[in-house]
Amino acid sequence: MDDLPSLNGLRAFEAAARHLSFARAAEELHVSPAAVSHQIRTLEDQLGVQLFRRLNRAVVLTEAGALAFPGIRGGFEELRRALRQLDKRAGGERVVVVTVAPAFASKWLVPRLAAFIARYPEIDLRIGTTMATVDLASGQADVAVRYNLGNNDGLVSDKLLDEVATPMCRPELLDGSPPLQKPADLANHTLIHDDSLARVWPGTPGWTKWLARAGLPDLNASGGPHFEHSDHCIDAAIAGSGVVLGRKTMARRDLELGHLVAPFDIDIPFPGSMYSVTTLEKASNPNVRAFRDWLLAEAVEADLGAAD
Repeated sequence: MDDLPSLNGLRAFEAAARHLSFARAAEELHVSPAAVSHQIRTLEDQLGVQLFRRLNRAVVLTEAGALAFPGIRGGFEELRRALRQLDKRAGGERVVVVTVAPAFASKWLVPRLAAFIARYPEIDLRIGTTMATVDLASGQADVAVRYNLGNNDGLVSDKLLDEVATPMCRPELLDGSPPLQKPADLANHTLIHDDSLARVWPGTPGWTKWLARAGLPDLNASGGPHFEHSDHCIDAAIAGSGVVLGRKTMARRDLELGHLVAPFDIDIPFPGSMYSVTTLEKASNPNVRAFRDWLLAEAVEADLGAAD
């Protein structure tokens, strides 16, 4: 065959063979599963071979499909690589894609971004917020900022911030009715729970561990609202919904502005830290390096900065 078959059909085949799923290929290509199936049928007709065996709830490659897949996948990788080079020539190197946990973005990163923009107006940041793991090697992002235990093997990483938690509340609660003057007074207040890290890191300390450290192991810590994002539970405390066991890295700005107070000098440390990570290849990009250097410098100046 001298003429290449349909490019849409080849794209559909490559995605479906990689996922072994027409539905997941359709999601990636932003079309319907029926469209993927039709494109692959057309490709099979053009090639004169069956590429997939269609089962009730799955698809598997035929011998011909398995033979064709590595070369077609490699061809698309080469095409993507060539287009990335064109993008760089067209100014794409100015773009730095950053993936950040939502709470860290809203409470720590975003309030500082004006300083980065003023210093590096030529760099275009693209900031995405997600708790999901992002594959840096595939080009989904240039830099990831994540809480972890330092298990960043194979990546270039900077430890940014350690993490501790302490009770926080609106200033009015201290002299309210009932007052909040000593840890035992927490028995008369609603406790707000931050579940953002405990879902992934079971050893993350919560109210039970803090109360034990404060000498109140018998105080009931089970009641009160639970939030999946740190910024939501901090905002709930600011709104007067109760007392949050708040992460200091997230709440620092609200503490400085007087939106919150930390009435007790009892902190409980977390097992992990915030890290900035990238790949070895991306670390050599001067704009990626500029962002990561700026991020580390901001962390040094902050409370709990790991580089202090």
